[in-house]
Formats: sequence, structure tokens, C-alpha cells
Amino acid sequence: MVALTAVLLAGCATRPRDAARKVHQAGESVVFIGEEPAALAHAPAPATSLVVRSTYKPTPDSVRYVEGRDYLVDPAAGTLRRLPGSRLPDFRENVLFGQATFDHTRFPGFGNAAFFAFVDYDYEPTADWPVQASQADRLPRTRARLHSGQRVKLVAYGDSITAGGDASRPDLVFWRRWAAALQAKYPQAEVVAINGATGGDSTVQGLQRLQAKVINERPDLVLVGFGMNDHNVGGVPVPQFEANLETLITRVRQETGAELVLFSAFPPNPRWKFGSHHMADYAEATRRVAERTECAYADVLSNWQLVAARKKPEDMLANNINHPNDFGHWIYFRVLLTLGL
Repeated sequence: MVALTAVLLAGCATRPRDAARKVHQAGESVVFIGEEPAALAHAPAPATSLVVRSTYKPTPDSVRYVEGRDYLVDPAAGTLRRLPGSRLPDFRENVLFGQATFDHTRFPGFGNAAFFAFVDYDYEPTADWPVQASQADRLPRTRARLHSGQRVKLVAYGDSITAGGDASRPDLVFWRRWAAALQAKYPQAEVVAINGATGGDSTVQGLQRLQAKVINERPDLVLVGFGMNDHNVGGVPVPQFEANLETLITRVRQETGAELVLFSAFPPNPRWKFGSHHMADYAEATRRVAERTECAYADVLSNWQLVAARKKPEDMLANNINHPNDFGHWIYFRVLLTLGL
């Protein structure tokens, strides 16, 4: 995974830097381990004022942390450091802190929700992000329906990540955000988004539930996201995973005529006992199937790795295992937003 990320970053770094351009990063999540420096994905731009708060989006109940009281910023290093007596939560109090090759079932109450801080800041990009080719040519009917103001029924199908596990609000689940963005872009159309995902499913259960969860809904567009449970120890081997995806695609097309977007998953916590930690193989299999069947492909894994290159896995994992937090759902959303619809 590290090698793949390095290659991706090196490839992106060949683009010229536009020093005058700034990008606003909202709600980047981080956890603080004692007074150790915690890295942001980017070094903040000079003279940028950071906002550090307790919630992904500001709310009346958000705690807004104060520089000099709760934390210090090292802009050159792109890090924040928690101060003694800070109101920022300390990840050393998490039940999974310091656990190597952990079995989460032995730690009741595991999860990271109480330990996140969320940071808003501006930075000067050295490369474009997301790195995602347009897939508009593979979604012609969906594009036509949106442009002509017709109804588009979207079914999101997959595992607990797709079901929205650990998003703090339903409207922050990545595909719901994408559907809302499409509705805003095409106000004359009607975008209807339905959850067909089931927590814990691999492609095996995905095929078993396909009729009830997808085909019976008669969708126009299907988002397909499997891989996290397939990749687990004792899960579905890559060749079978690949074959299952092809079968799923064939059935959806034959029985509904819907177009499909396949998306990859991100690597789970490398210290989790039940992960095989070969997620890149499942992402590549997903990409191969999309290419072979001419489905759209959303490269979540590579773009997740680009953001996470400087960060700890715990910074973005809501359950500290394999569920994205709100910022992680935003990464999925941004990749989908770049597909070209």
C-alpha cells in the first residue's frame, strides 16, 4: 500500500504547481495522541487561519478549540500538536490504542467517534485531486435523463460502508451527498436515491440479495461497492470476487437495463486481525471488471491513499477498523463528483 501511494504521489507531482491557487479543505479529521504532532494531509497555506472543532460540520453544539490553549500549529510541517490541559480528546484513552493485531470483539465500546477533531484550512495544491478520469461516456443514458429533466432512480448497493455505517448523519453518506449534488446541478430532473446495501455483505450475499434489493427497484443507475468483506480473512478470493461482480453486472443489465458505477474500497486498519490487507488486489479486480464490462469506475482506493499519505489510519476510521468517518465519506463523494455527470 505504501509503495502504491508513493507511485501515485510521484505521478501527480509531475504537474506544475500553481502557487497562486488555494484550495479550502473543510472538515479534515484527525486524532491526537498525547502531545505528539498530528499531521494534516496538506501543509496549510501561509497566513491561513485554521478552524479546529469537535464536529465535521459546525453546529450550535460544536466545541471550537483555541490555538494556544488547546493546540499549536506548525505550518511548515503541516502538523498540529495538542497542548497539556487541552480540551481536545486524547486518543490514548481509546480502548484500541496501542493494540497490535487486535480482535475488535474483545474490546466492547470500540470506535473513534469521541476522539476526532475536524480542521478547516486553506492549502496550495501541488497536484490535482481527485485523480479520476471522466466516466461520462459509460453513463450516457443517465446523463441524457438528467439533462432532459427526467427522473433518475439510483440504488446504492454494497456492504456496510455503502449502507452508511458510522456516518454521523444520513445526509453525509457519500452517495446521498452525490445524489443531492446531482439534484442541485439538474433542478429540472428528479433524482431518487435508495439504499440497497446490507452491512456485512460480500459479493456472495450481494448476488443472493440482488433480486430484492436492486432488480425489483427497477433502477436507472446502480452504484456497486463491495470488497471490504470479500477481502477479510476467510472471505472471497480475488478470482471469485471478480467473477461475482461480472455476474452481478450481467443480471442488472439484462433485467433492468440500468447503467452501473463500480467503486473500490480503502484499506482497513493495518493492525486489524481479520483483514487480509490486500485491498489493492480487490480494487484492481474491480477496475478490471469495470473495464471489461464497460461500466463506470470510481477509484476510491487511490484517492483515499493520496489523502491519507501523511495521516494515521485512525484519523479517518470511524470504528477504527473499516468504516469511514464523515471526512472519509466526503472522499468517496468527491470521487463520484468527478465522474462527469
